[in-house]
Amino acid sequence: MKKFLILLCMIPCIFGLSACGSEEVLTEYEQYKVSNAQQLADEMVLYLFSQYMDDEAASTFDEYTPEEIEYLLNNQYNISVEGNAFVSAINSFHSAKDTVGTITGTAGSTVEVKGDQLVVEVEVTGEKKNATAEVIFSNDMFMKLESAALNPKSTVGELMGKAALNTLIGMGTVFAVLILISAIISCFKLISKVQEGKAAKTAPAKEATGVDNAVSQIAEQEAVAEETDDLELVAVIAAAIAASEGAASTDGLVVRSVRRRQAY
Repeated sequence: MKKFLILLCMIPCIFGLSACGSEEVLTEYEQYKVSNAQQLADEMVLYLFSQYMDDEAASTFDEYTPEEIEYLLNNQYNISVEGNAFVSAINSFHSAKDTVGTITGTAGSTVEVKGDQLVVEVEVTGEKKNATAEVIFSNDMFMKLESAALNPKSTVGELMGKAALNTLIGMGTVFAVLILISAIISCFKLISKVQEGKAAKTAPAKEATGVDNAVSQIAEQEAVAEETDDLELVAVIAAAIAASEGAASTDGLVVRSVRRRQAY
């Protein structure tokens, strides 16, 4: 019993140690990259993107190729970027302009290492609404900017409004389906009535046909019965004649016809 209790106590300890061991410890170089990515996102990248949120500035890089954009930013700001990713990021920040307004500053950031990427989330304070900027760097010595987007935050009222709208849509869909099902069920009654009407129209014709068939069958049975009676009568007459003449059989007798005499 004591061994069993000791085993039960050891199991949680084993799981606790395994959980502690699963936490990844960053090396000094990795910690440097994390800090550098956080600093770039806070100071340089957000500053650059905030300068291109208006319409004219957003179209600044339209005439440049991705390679030219990479060269310009590397020389001017000492930032390694992917040209297409940088243009997509500017478009994301520009599209959020009406919702967020002018970026007034940042309120802290967090960094997460995801394989070969460093994902930085920066809390951005805007003129109209706060937002979260997601900036992704390559997890290598170059720390190239691979992606960036500005996601406006929804207020509690907006979240409640969306939840209410989703609830109304869901309930409306359910009621619409129920109404459709009830309409289909009511159509079944109409179909049965139409079928009953057609059956009532065809019933007299079927009854007349049945009567005609019955009459013809009775006539055929009577004809067969009369023919059978005549054959029996012919056999009796032939036997009587043969007996009166002393013949042993009726082979030589031929009955041409049988006529019934009316009784007076």
